Amino acid sequence: MRALLVEDDPDVGADIAGALGAAGFVVDATEDGVDAWYRGDVEDYDVAVLDLGLPRLDGLSVLRRWRAAGRAFPVLIVSARGDWTEKVEGIETGADDYLAKPFELGELIARVRALTRRAAGLATPLLACGRLVLDTRRMSASLDGRPVRLSPLEFRFFDYLAHQPGRSVPAGELADHLYGTSEAADTNAIEALVMRLRRKFGADLIETRRGFGYFLGAAPA
Repeated sequence: MRALLVEDDPDVGADIAGALGAAGFVVDATEDGVDAWYRGDVEDYDVAVLDLGLPRLDGLSVLRRWRAAGRAFPVLIVSARGDWTEKVEGIETGADDYLAKPFELGELIARVRALTRRAAGLATPLLACGRLVLDTRRMSASLDGRPVRLSPLEFRFFDYLAHQPGRSVPAGELADHLYGTSEAADTNAIEALVMRLRRKFGADLIETRRGFGYFLGAAPA
């Protein structure tokens, strides 16, 4: 899952980025409002964590521009402005949740995960992917009821596919959401990852719909 972090305090931003990374997110970070608006407008994110007090363009203006452009990814506002009127304005502008500073990183991660689940229509942190079950709270997995070990990249792969129920996901989209802006983000890397996972867990777990992409379990209609 790919997250955009917009926070102008370098120390706070580093803490949030570290927590998101440990929770399985690929994080793109910026401290600038104009850059945040541009990234959210041209890149495909699963969630954004957005501060309000930003240089050049404030957070609410960034959010307004995203929503006006039809960018529908969930947004969690984090701000030192804890007054209820600020919260109402944030939600009415298009935010999905609001977290006042200071906050516990564990709560932020729980809220971010909840937003991505809701956006995908998923109800619980346990994601069933055919024979595979992911526990997004513990970053663990089981296959046929037995624990299996996944690398962080492997977990992100299954996690992203599990958040796309009923659709085939192209290799290019997977690369964007697994690697972000990394140089490794290409379709060849995804194909190699899929081959490795099929050898590890069996060819039936990850299926291919030719011309459309990869999916877990039964073929989508």
